[in-house]
This record gives sequence, C-alpha cells and structure tokens, in this order.
Amino acid sequence: MAYAYNSLGDFVSSLENAGELRRISAEVDPVLEISEIADRVSKAGGPALFFENPRGSSVPLLINAFGSYRRTALALGVDSVEEVAQRIEGLLELKPPSGLLNKIKMLPKLGELAALGARTVSAGPCQEMVLTDFSVLDFPILQCWPQDAGRFITLPLVFSKHPVSGKRNCGMYRMQVYDEKTTAMHWQVHKHGAHHFREARASSAGERRMEVAVAIGSDPAVTFSAIAPLPDDLDEMMFAGFLRGKPVDLVRCKTVDLEVPANAEIVLEGYVDLDELREEGPFGDHTGFYSLADQYPVFHVNCLTRRRNPVYQTIIVGKPPQEDCYLGSAVERIFLPLLRKQLPEIEDMHMPFEGVFHNLVLVSIKKRYPGHARKIMNALWGMGQAMFSKCILVLDHGTDLRNYGEVIWRALNHIDPERDIQFTLGPVDSLDHAARLANFGSKMGVDATRKWPEEGFTRPWPDQIEMTAEVKERVDELWGRLGID
Repeated sequence: MAYAYNSLGDFVSSLENAGELRRISAEVDPVLEISEIADRVSKAGGPALFFENPRGSSVPLLINAFGSYRRTALALGVDSVEEVAQRIEGLLELKPPSGLLNKIKMLPKLGELAALGARTVSAGPCQEMVLTDFSVLDFPILQCWPQDAGRFITLPLVFSKHPVSGKRNCGMYRMQVYDEKTTAMHWQVHKHGAHHFREARASSAGERRMEVAVAIGSDPAVTFSAIAPLPDDLDEMMFAGFLRGKPVDLVRCKTVDLEVPANAEIVLEGYVDLDELREEGPFGDHTGFYSLADQYPVFHVNCLTRRRNPVYQTIIVGKPPQEDCYLGSAVERIFLPLLRKQLPEIEDMHMPFEGVFHNLVLVSIKKRYPGHARKIMNALWGMGQAMFSKCILVLDHGTDLRNYGEVIWRALNHIDPERDIQFTLGPVDSLDHAARLANFGSKMGVDATRKWPEEGFTRPWPDQIEMTAEVKERVDELWGRLGID
C-alpha cells in the first residue's frame, strides 16, 4: 500500500530528505525569472526548487516537484509508478465470486475500496485564515514566458458540480489573472469543467452563476488525480484515496456549496458568470509554442481561505522536457492496465516527451489477424483523451518502444507508405495550432507491423539478421584475449 502524505508540506519534507529539493534564499522575480531558472534546472535533470523569497510576496514557491521519474514515484509513495499500475491491474482482475466461501474471501478487498471514498470533515488547515479583503496577486503567481498575456495560476485544482446530477469534478485548468479578484477559467471544449459550464448555461433559468472553488497546493496524490484521464463516473477524490491508501478529507467551502481538500494550502471561492466570456491568452504551452488567445469564462473570487503559512505550488510548461512530461509518463504507465483490459492485444504503449502527449503514440501489439493494426488505431481514436492522438504508430510485439533507434529502424523497414498510412478526420487537441480548424483536424495512423499474405503481401518477408547463439558464446569466451576495449 502506498504511503499517504498528509499535506504538501509532508511531500516537501520527503523531497528534502531524499536529496531531491533545493532551497533558494535569493530574491527572485516570479515574472519570467523563476521560469527561466526552472526551465534550465528541468532540462538538466535537476531537483525540485523551493523559492523562499519570491519578489513581491511573503509566500514561498515550490516548482519542479514532479520533475523526474524518481520524484513522481515519491509523490505517489512508491518505488516505481509501475506499482500503482499493478494495483489497478489487480482490481481489474477481480471477478464476481461464486460460492459463499469465495464471496466471504472477497469482502476485505471490497471493503478496502469502499473505505477510500472522500469524507467530509468539519474543519481543515486550508481554512485557518478566511479573507474577504485580499488580492490573489499577494501570491507569487508566475508569468512564465515573454509573450504570455499576464500571470497564470498553472497548477490549480478546480472544483465544480454538474448542475443536474450534482456530480463533482476536479480538473486542472490554467487561470490567467486579470486583476486582484478575477481570473480566466481555461475550460477547453472537451474538458469536464466545460461540460458543467455548458450544462449550467442550458439549465439555469434563474441566477446566471455557476459556483467554483479552486485549491492550490495539496498532497501530491490529490494533485495527480486532477490530471488523470478518469472515466466520467469515477470521482477524482476517490481515485486520490486509492492512490493514497486512505480517504481524502474534504471541507465545505465558506461561501459556495462545494467541498475542497482540507489539507490544501490556498483556496479561492467564487463563481463563473454564465453569460460572460473574456479573451484569455496567449500562453506558452506544453507544445513549446504559444497557444493563441481565445474567449473563455471568467472566474470571480469572493473569498480566499488559506493556511497561516501556505506554500504556493506551481509549474511551468514549454518545450520538453519539463515537469509535466513526468506527470504524463506516470499517467501512461498507471493507466496501461485499463487500456489493456479493453484492448488486450496491446503489449505496450509509449508517448515520447517530444510528442507532447497528443502528437505521437507508439503502440506494440500481438498481431492476430489481418488489419489488426488498423483496428488498434481506430479503437484508440474512439477512447477518451486518446481521441486527440495526432499520429499513432503500431509496431509488432517485442519492440522496445523507448529505444527510438529501434522504433525508427523497424518502422521504416516495415512500411510501404501508400499502403500502410491511414488518414482520418476528427477532434484534435485545442492546443494543436497546426490543425485546419480549432478542435478539428486530421490524424494519421501508421501500420508498421510485419505484413501477412492475408493482407495482400505476397512477396517473401525476410528474416531479421542475427548471429547464432553458439557463435556469440564462443566470442564471449575469446573477448578477453582480443585486446579490444
């Protein structure tokens, strides 16, 4: 079972004890300077950074906390994120038990899952101070890149409710700061927050407001759950409880009918006007390019609650590698068992950092029938956020997808471009600036598997060059006498 941090402060202490954090006492400007430092450190594979004296604020700043494979594993309380994937795989293998004895044996496992749902508590550290006279700019909010439209809250946990079902959503959507009490809410059209907004606009006949609460800084399992591509009917806070191994404590907000993590550092309470849109952006995004300005809802902050001594956690995105790459890699590994449950022929999947999550997906499969690779492409384009995959490259099982030299060698040797490349039209990521239209464009699938006669390939397919095991053993014995370094 994973170790559960009780707060962001616990995680900071763990990073420091592991030698994964550096404290910076020098005064550094949150406008561009912190971003430049974090970008250099991230690309050099450096540590998490704790800025003790950001210019213009008395609140310290944490950045790059997830910016390595080791720190992401530490965040989830495991030695490797594969351990989380194995726990999910174990749950997926649960079958309805037959017989009374087997049902009794299953009760502890079912009880464990039921006990991980979020619970409401009467008070929490996030409400040690309750302020109605405040400015969000009292916090060291970053301007990340020179052409950004201003300062952006980049790691917010945004809580909203479906206006009809009341189902909670916690997502991560950047927030451009307009002034002391107003921000943008970057609800891209495909996101759950945007769905709640549309439903509220359609169903609201009275007050044209939608309540929203934003938590900044929580224990890392809660933060990770906000970015996880969960099914619509799975509560992010329950998933966080699964990751932590114990329930998330939630506290009711002071001015809105929403609940937020009791251990959060900072909470913004307010509303989105259902009839108000305002220009948001540009913003230097994870693609390495600026996302263009567009119209988005406006968040009005009525109340701010916080710890007495909060930490402001943030992140920058830009040309990879950045901190978000390691979060994306964790998502890839953790959710692979769920993907295999639906498509069991998939051996492995990998999204290279340079593909910025949605531009390139590498898949290896155990090919079973003609056209199997094309079935996998179309299945992925029909699944959740995988629908944004611009290029899907399908290879034979046994391919090391993280060895890009092997991937390129196999793919380019296996394809006839006209025969093996498939194009389709559909939804694309909102940040894809190359698409012909916003949110709509083309996608490409490449069948780089070995071709079968049943697929119309009647020529002989040659064997791969490989030395015999006997010769390899003889040369191994000779090697020390050859004088070759």
